[in-house]
Amino acid sequence: MNRYGKTGTNRLSSMTTFTREELNRYHRQLMLPGFGMEGQQKLKNASVLMVGAGGLGCPVLQYLCGAGVGTIGIIDFDKIELHNLHRQVLYSTADVGKPKAETAAAILKAQNPHVHVQVFNDMLNKKNAAQLISMFDVIVDGSDNFPTRYLVNDTCVELGNPLVYGSIYNYEAQLAVFNYNGGKNLRDIYPEPPNPEDVPGCNENGILGVVPGILGVYMAQACLQVILDKYSEKNLLIFDLEQFGLVKLAIG
Repeated sequence: MNRYGKTGTNRLSSMTTFTREELNRYHRQLMLPGFGMEGQQKLKNASVLMVGAGGLGCPVLQYLCGAGVGTIGIIDFDKIELHNLHRQVLYSTADVGKPKAETAAAILKAQNPHVHVQVFNDMLNKKNAAQLISMFDVIVDGSDNFPTRYLVNDTCVELGNPLVYGSIYNYEAQLAVFNYNGGKNLRDIYPEPPNPEDVPGCNENGILGVVPGILGVYMAQACLQVILDKYSEKNLLIFDLEQFGLVKLAIG
């Protein structure tokens, strides 16, 4: 992809060496064939914006932070509620009532102090989407409503950002990487958002905590592969997490 000229590279391009603590922290992934110091440097130079710090955002943020992505942005205007905790495992009971973005950032900084975390305690909307998304290399959408998903997609198309997309309905989870290396975007698959009444969210329909957890891990892996320029899947992946099934729909 070789397009990392935004926040991540501008801030970290001069940091071509790693401290002994960093080398020890990332040792197990540095050992991987085809990864090594070059891969770790790509992660350190990269910047990722996580849209939503909820059920999908929590595992994505934890694994990107653990892997050493240099700059992570979090945009979420919501506060932590008790009914979030069965699936948003980044938070604890003591965090109920606190802002999600700020709380997630503090936890991530404690997890890995080498990662720069930017907090946007706000709702993504038409007024701020282009400005915020333009600051980052890769966008990960963990939002829970169709207007935001389509806004994120359309802005990524306009600005040229790759988009890691995930959504959940009951036990079904969908994953795709859009707008990457000339690939398709969300509107190529679903031209218009569905009627919200036809696809109720977890507030109306319920959700089992492991479903966003599993999808979030896949989304984190897809994001890392995009940063490393190794993502090759050109399908919409549809997981049936009740029957442990997987369907691939080609998106070209």
